[in-house]
Amino acid sequence: MIALLLEVARETWLVAAQMSPWLLLGFLVAGTLSTVIAPAWLERHLGGRGMGPVFKAAALGVPLPLCSCGVIPVAASLRSHGASRGATTAFLLSTPQTGVDSILITYTMLGPVFAIFRPVVALLTGLIGGGLVESFVPEEARPALPKPSPAAASMVFQMAVPAPVAPTARATFGVRLRELLTYGLVTLPVDLWRALLIGVVLAGVISALVPADFVARYVGPGPLSVLLMMIIGIPLYVCATASVPLAAGFIFMGLSPGAALAFLIAGPGTNAATLTTIARVLGRRALGIFLLTIAASAFGAGLLLDALMPWLGRAMPSLAPPAHCHGDVSLWSHLAAVALVLVMANAVWRTRRAGRAKAAAARRAAGRTVTFTVEGMHCSHCVESVTRAVGELPGVDACVVDLQGGSATVSGGAVDAAAVVAAIDALGFRSRRVD
Repeated sequence: MIALLLEVARETWLVAAQMSPWLLLGFLVAGTLSTVIAPAWLERHLGGRGMGPVFKAAALGVPLPLCSCGVIPVAASLRSHGASRGATTAFLLSTPQTGVDSILITYTMLGPVFAIFRPVVALLTGLIGGGLVESFVPEEARPALPKPSPAAASMVFQMAVPAPVAPTARATFGVRLRELLTYGLVTLPVDLWRALLIGVVLAGVISALVPADFVARYVGPGPLSVLLMMIIGIPLYVCATASVPLAAGFIFMGLSPGAALAFLIAGPGTNAATLTTIARVLGRRALGIFLLTIAASAFGAGLLLDALMPWLGRAMPSLAPPAHCHGDVSLWSHLAAVALVLVMANAVWRTRRAGRAKAAAARRAAGRTVTFTVEGMHCSHCVESVTRAVGELPGVDACVVDLQGGSATVSGGAVDAAAVVAAIDALGFRSRRVD
């Protein structure tokens, strides 16, 4: 038993070492993106009608590192600022499937073909789904989205794309660098550490315990395996980055590359909570188009990859998916894995310390305290959006959001419960006061 546990631990560490250098680089690139995309640019380019805003929204969503729940409040605010129906849907479809961090991890663990297929499919999925909504969901057929207060709306942009500040070039550089490092080395690791830990450990368990081609004995290659992984992926909550080691494990177990790709598309693109929110924000017809687009993209792209992979393997062997082994893990990769563990631990510690400080401030705040349930939160983007939106309301002195408990505690001398619920619901969540 001890030998087995040691083998699982060894394989888990090797998986982490293989992905750590690219994951750290992806964190920094994602932090850079979060500081250079201005809210005014988003508002200007995603408004209007036609396929132009749809294309821009889909293309913009590909590199942004937002998960399927974190993208909801951002999309809701884009819609309230004039983004078209189709552009909002395109953003919701393309954004959670990929991000700069997940693309880099895909390249190192699954090879260049997967790294190319994922963003291309994400872009096409956004274009197709956004175009269908633009054509078949008229304005009067979708429920009106409550327009958030100016503070709440600007807040949602700032949590993913901070607005410019600082009057001088030196101050601007210093502020931007701090925002880059905070987002890349604190906010993103906090969002990803649980999902990454689960994904890496499962990949290690599969490598250590499951015989190669185990699944292939029962589910052969072809449309059935692609369909099965697409169906499994749709209701799950798995981020684009954490899904990569799982996909590598599935291929090791004998699933085809196309089946793994179907999981990489459907898993990060949807989850049950997100689907519920989309139905409320965009309407049932748009939700149907959303689901149909995700399913068709995952199934079609999986079949296409399986059809192309044998030819690619013969014509360009260097493009084939890498073998599931860790013999070439370098010392640099091991050091990067140590750095990644330290980054994750520091991010979690800082976040919990900040949470305790906010809770203490809320207890010290004068006036009454009102608690609200908040459904649909899964990451720090969700927490930040609710905290800022409620905190800017008149009469609110402090707002402490509990991600795990799904609640928000609001303190102040004149808390308007209806305004708090409206501000939270305008971000795409569902809230009610706890009596």
